Amino acid sequence: MCLAVPAQVVELRSAEAALVDLGGVRKEISLALVDDVAVGDYVIVHVGFALQKLDREEAQRTLELFAALGDAREAGA
Repeated sequence: MCLAVPAQVVELRSAEAALVDLGGVRKEISLALVDDVAVGDYVIVHVGFALQKLDREEAQRTLELFAALGDAREAGA
């Protein structure tokens, strides 16, 4: 199964690279597939590449859903 997750851009490293925050984990990703990304933007990340920009509200809803799924899994374990 493949999973793409929202991440917030915390630093632009070059025209085609950025540092993102994935729930407290920071990772350098490629911006080669996305234009006009700025610090603070959310992007969908898959295998180290930003696939598209995502609005803040949608990113927050998705991250809240992931957190709820994690909580439910822990409660059932």
